[in-house]
Amino acid sequence: MAETKTLNLEQKWESLTLANNFIFYKVMRHHPDACKHLIEMLLGIKIEKMEMHNEEVIDIDYDSKGVRLDVFVKDSGRMYDIELQVANTHELPERSRYYSALMALDSLKEGEPYKSLKDSHVIFICMSDIFDQDLPVYTFENICLEDNKIKLKDRDFRHFFIAPTCAKMIENEEVKSFFNFLISNSAKSRFTSMLSGYVNNAKRNMQWRVQYMTWARQRYYDFEDGKQAGIAEGREEGAQANARENAKNFLVLGLPPETVSKGCSLPLEQVLALRDELKLEI
Repeated sequence: MAETKTLNLEQKWESLTLANNFIFYKVMRHHPDACKHLIEMLLGIKIEKMEMHNEEVIDIDYDSKGVRLDVFVKDSGRMYDIELQVANTHELPERSRYYSALMALDSLKEGEPYKSLKDSHVIFICMSDIFDQDLPVYTFENICLEDNKIKLKDRDFRHFFIAPTCAKMIENEEVKSFFNFLISNSAKSRFTSMLSGYVNNAKRNMQWRVQYMTWARQRYYDFEDGKQAGIAEGREEGAQANARENAKNFLVLGLPPETVSKGCSLPLEQVLALRDELKLEI
């Protein structure tokens, strides 16, 4: 069983593309030229001077909030956090808020005025439309609810690029080719050909391969532990519900609460509460 699982992980590693968040992270993190060009393409900007965040974090403890597979980049007056999101976890809006807060903390040194905060751009590249409105891009900034012409101007932006819709609807051909490459793994432009080479090189990196195997196994074990815990919890809840139902039946038959408590393994307080719920005469 263990050999089969190992073989499956090795096969999976060989089949990974840029649409895998681990590979996406490694390519963007270790090829700043590609990361810079991608951000410039997506946001339609020019990055004057790019600084990649120095610390690389892939913690095996997947429950830790420090586990991140996104790429943090600084420009002269702006900050960018970019991540590939394969599955809809139904928490991306909250995560974008969290990442934006982390960037603000990193940007502002002690004693500096709040005006010194850099513009922040949190970018999620999503493989499905998490908003279900058929837009290729969703961009958010803070506005006044009473008058949406009034913007807060806190320079905090969240961008959600929907890969399948971008591949069809984006007018910029280079951007469109990137999203088509992400979906089909077919490189048809200079940039995507470069990315394809980076992906192949990443999969030949033995250190990254071992890191991925360890990371993927831990995620699997965490999932299995959670599933088993859920099953056990469900069984316990079912047993408790069955005991309460039996207790009600015994109470209706006129058995004393003390006897029902012992027979159904329920606290006497619960049995008395059930009797009150049934409105039985004492």
